[in-house]
Amino acid sequence: MASGSHDMTKGNIFFLIIRYAVPMILGNFLQLTYNMADSVIISKMLGEIPMGAVSVSNPVMTIMVLGASGLGMGASILIARIYGEGDLRRLKREFATTVIFGLFFSLTVFVIGFFAAPLILRLLNTPSDIMSQALIYLRIMFVGFLFTFQYNIMSHSLRGIGNSSSPVVFLGISCALNILMDLLFIGVFGMGVAGAGLATVLAEMISVICCIFYISRRCEMLNLRKEDIRIDHTLLKKTLTLGSMTALQQAAQPVGKLFIQGVINTQGIVAIDAFNAVCRVDDFACIPAQSIGSGIMTCAAQNRGAGNRKRVRDSIRLGLMVALCYFPIIFTLVMLLKTPIMILLTPDGATGMIEIGVKYLTVKSGIFLLACIVNAIQGYFRGMDKMHIALISTILQISIRALIVFLWVPKMGIVAEAYACAIGWTAQAIFEYGYYFLTRDRLGK
Repeated sequence: MASGSHDMTKGNIFFLIIRYAVPMILGNFLQLTYNMADSVIISKMLGEIPMGAVSVSNPVMTIMVLGASGLGMGASILIARIYGEGDLRRLKREFATTVIFGLFFSLTVFVIGFFAAPLILRLLNTPSDIMSQALIYLRIMFVGFLFTFQYNIMSHSLRGIGNSSSPVVFLGISCALNILMDLLFIGVFGMGVAGAGLATVLAEMISVICCIFYISRRCEMLNLRKEDIRIDHTLLKKTLTLGSMTALQQAAQPVGKLFIQGVINTQGIVAIDAFNAVCRVDDFACIPAQSIGSGIMTCAAQNRGAGNRKRVRDSIRLGLMVALCYFPIIFTLVMLLKTPIMILLTPDGATGMIEIGVKYLTVKSGIFLLACIVNAIQGYFRGMDKMHIALISTILQISIRALIVFLWVPKMGIVAEAYACAIGWTAQAIFEYGYYFLTRDRLGK
């Protein structure tokens, strides 16, 4: 085993996937916790208007992150397969190709975004009283995209060779420094939204520096030398194909959720706040299932590269077992803590909001089983380069979910959204597992 990598072509797959998923779970929990802390700092220290200026940039930032994450995941799938093949020279070419392309692409986005920021904010119907602050913040975020893109490429590449723990360490350092710099730039220097943006950019830059330092010292197979700095157009085409399909699939969810949020908004402020609170619980609850899916993806891709079809099949079988083992844990936690969680996430005395949220979580706690089942097979299809199956099934799921929300929420309240999730995820699981059982003899060839 090369330094800085974890070979998933040997050993117990069940425990290999757990070993891979646990650091990713911790990292995603850390990211969500940081996001909440960052929002609290900005809202408490700057107030309503600056908070609005930051919030209005979120849709733009989400699209940018999806693009970076999509390309990074495309590279991760190829790197995992090439790693399984044992072709380390080609692995370096893939990494170099993605890094170089990412540099030019992020520079292009930065230049266009920096000068187009006023137009973007006008298209988003940004109120005039927050326009100037929103423009400052969004332009700083476009600077930060230069580092966001490279971090996604490097962290996904490390995961492709089985190393899911090092990116978490770098993310932890970045998040801690971001919070400290928020407090310094906003609280001490009084820099307002510019300080919040600068803190984010510097933290992202530090995470990239950590990745570069680690790769240069501990990960020879990704350590690029002068002769490695070139683009392989064949690999680039494959990476862009996989990456664009991943980005589209990831974008389908937030686009659908915008429609769902619009329907929820018609139910009044109590329902809106209750739904936003339970969505935070959803985010935390689904992270482990998503991380297990990523472990299945890497394991399947590495073993496909190694030509071991039995271990490729075992990746989904044993990975699904890991996911199903997680379900009783999250079900029990949500059922036991649903009321305390809603009390924590709602204003004092908001009994109506708490009641709605508890009712929603009671239904949703059992539905997390479907999230485990769906994320497992999605990870497998990504590892098999069947990105179009993941995309089609996601569009199917969110479309059904949005339609049911539109029809049922006006009659049943936000609990209908939980039932919509159940029906949407069931349809997705039937489609994906149906495709798997019909084509499994050909998958991986």
